[in-house]
This record gives sequence, C-alpha cells and structure tokens, in this order.
Amino acid sequence: MDSTVKKTPLHAWHCDHGANMANFGGYEMPLWYGGGTREEHMAVLTAAGLFDTSHMAVILVDGGGARDLLQECFCKDLDRCIGKEPGPLVPGRAVYGAFLNDKGHVIDDALVYKMAADRFMVCVNAGMGGPIAMELERYSDGRLSLITDLTDSLGKIDIQDPRAAQILGAILQDPETVFAGMPYFSFQGHFDDRAPQAGRVRLSDGTPILLSRTGYTGEFGFELFVVPEKTEAVWTALLEAGEGAGLCPCGLASRDSLRAGAMLPLSHQDIGDWPFINHPWDFTLPWDAGKTAFTKRFRGRTALEAPSDASFTVAFAGFDPRKVPAGEGSGVLTEDGEAIGAILTCTTDVALGRHDGQIVSSASGSLPEGAKVRGLSCGFLNVNRALSPGEKVVLTDGKRKVPVEIVSDIRPGRTARRPIREML
Repeated sequence: MDSTVKKTPLHAWHCDHGANMANFGGYEMPLWYGGGTREEHMAVLTAAGLFDTSHMAVILVDGGGARDLLQECFCKDLDRCIGKEPGPLVPGRAVYGAFLNDKGHVIDDALVYKMAADRFMVCVNAGMGGPIAMELERYSDGRLSLITDLTDSLGKIDIQDPRAAQILGAILQDPETVFAGMPYFSFQGHFDDRAPQAGRVRLSDGTPILLSRTGYTGEFGFELFVVPEKTEAVWTALLEAGEGAGLCPCGLASRDSLRAGAMLPLSHQDIGDWPFINHPWDFTLPWDAGKTAFTKRFRGRTALEAPSDASFTVAFAGFDPRKVPAGEGSGVLTEDGEAIGAILTCTTDVALGRHDGQIVSSASGSLPEGAKVRGLSCGFLNVNRALSPGEKVVLTDGKRKVPVEIVSDIRPGRTARRPIREML
C-alpha cells in the first residue's frame, strides 16, 4: 500500500477478514467482503449491516460566535430547520446541508450537530476536515470561535438496518432511556468523558459514545462516534450482538448502491463544482415558504440567485439492472439522440424491480403478487435543461444505450424516518 494512504482504526480487522480493499478519499477502505456487494446491500434492507466510516472527518466549533459563523458558511438556515413549521436547531438535533464557495459551488456537504448553545460538531467527508476548518477560520472574523479539526482523532461506525436498535440495545447501558424520544436526526452523548453531555450514552463496558440517529443508506439506523482506541472493541461487540440477527460487515460498494437508491448524493460527484441549485435536495437551501427567495444571508447566495452556468441535476431509475458507468466517454441523450448532459452516478439497487409501471422493492414487505425483482439501475444525471418525472432519456458509453426514466423518488418503503418503537 502507498505510504501516503491512511488507515482507519479497523484496517487490520478488514484485512484479517478478507475484505477487498481500495483507496477511497485517501484511506484504504473495504469495498466488499466475501459475500459480495449484493449480499451486503440486501442485508441492510432486510436484516443488519455494519459500516466502517472512520474516514469521515469531524470539526468542533466552539464559542459565542459559533452559531453565527455556521449560519453564514452553511447553506441550511439554522433558525428554520426543525419540525413541520421549521424552528431553530436545538441541542441534541442535527441538520444536513452544504458549505458553498462564492460561486455557489459545493466545497463539501455536511451534518451539523448542535451540542450546546455555543458548541457545534460538523461531520464532513474524508479529507475535508482540514479544508472546511480553514474555511471556517477564514470567515470567523474575530467572532471568538474555537475551531478544532479532529481528523483521524475519532472512530466512526454506522449500523444501518431494520434490526439496528435491537442489536445496538444489547450493548448499551439503559437502552430504553437512550432510545426514548430519539427522533430522526437527533443525537445523544459525547465521545469525550471530559466534555459536556459525557456519560449520557455508554456501552455496557462503560465506553462513552456519541450516538446519532442518522446514516447514509436511507434506512433506519445509527452512527456511533468513539475514540480510536475503542473502535475495534465496539465493532466486535456489535458483530457479536448481531450474530443471530443477520448482521454482516459491509463495504463501500453496497454503501454506494444503497445511498443512490435512497436519493442521497455523493459529494464531489453528484454535487460539486457547479451551482448548487436545480437539484433534488432543495430542502438544504434556505427557501421561504413560497420558494421565491432565501431566508438568510449565506456564502454563495448571490451566485445561486442568478447563476450564470446553471444546469439541472435529476434522479433516474432504469428498467433493468444494466448500468453505464460515469466518466469520460459516457453521456445522456434524448430519445431522439441529442446529447444533453453527463452521468454523475449510475449503480444498481438490487432490491428494486418494476410492476405495472411502478418501482417496487423486495425489502418493503409489500411486494405485489407476481412482481419480479432483478434490480434496477439508478442514480443522478447533470443535464442542460429541466426534465420532469416520467420523461425518458438514454444513457450511453458510445457502444451501448440504456433507456432510463426521470423520477422524483427511487427506492420505496425506506425506513430511516420510522419511530424507534416500530423498529424494536
């Protein structure tokens, strides 16, 4: 392995257990294990899947100016982001959005966690802890915010599946109290014994964790933040607790197919160096109720209000499992053969099929009689015009042509938002 490629605290475990490893974001990460991507994808939808996500980076933002700094640099409106009639971000809740540059292009997407009135945690992608910390330092402008880049200072584990609460509860102290009233995009605890909130969530062996009800699969589950030296012990404890529940370790390949089917973008691929507008993730932007104006001032706002090079990002689903890889030489055509854009993501959600013109999922528990599921290609396209759900386009690599349909949603029956009581 290249000496410049980093390792997570679970690297040795992955190698010892037959993972197929590859460089991702500067880290040698597992792509899949012996059972393969299809088995891991279906495990998350029907039983239990465990992901090493320690390559992700964490930044702490502390001080009296922390909230104002994030409100300016992060596109989500922190005053209008929680609930049906959006209220402010409060301690114990998290929101998803992006950091933009002055051109309105995405530097990186992120989750922002409010830990206390003047303390926030920001989770960004691999290799982006330093750049985002530098952006925040640049715009802090004497607001007394302490910005701490914790890159490679934490372990992170995601358990994503219908049985996540059952498995996690087996290794938690007082799981009933921890799970009570824990809605989607909430969190509890802390990974540092010395920090505020420490001790609120502990494992059976006393290890403190920050437990977040979030994830990157569209399915019910949790993300655990823990100090590096405890990461393998937590990973092993979860696997032992889930042995009878079908829990299996999963690699980045199934994580990619799951997130695409769940309509979740991959930073620097589906969102990136073009204006962050005209896409399926409008909820991240601070629109007013009528979607006519933004509700706050934020970096990149002016560019988004009058983009000079605007394009359109749309989701698609195919009619069979066939894929056309993104990259040079691939593109999007109209049914008449006109080139209109590029493929951003194209993967296969193996749980999907079509029945009577509708997308169905073998994992939803309500597969219609007679429906057959062989998997459907799905993902995102960047095109030069607005396309509506139901329109057909063609993906091509110059040799083959694969027809697909523009859609407003992909995998039905996703469980991420279900109440914990329904999942126990």
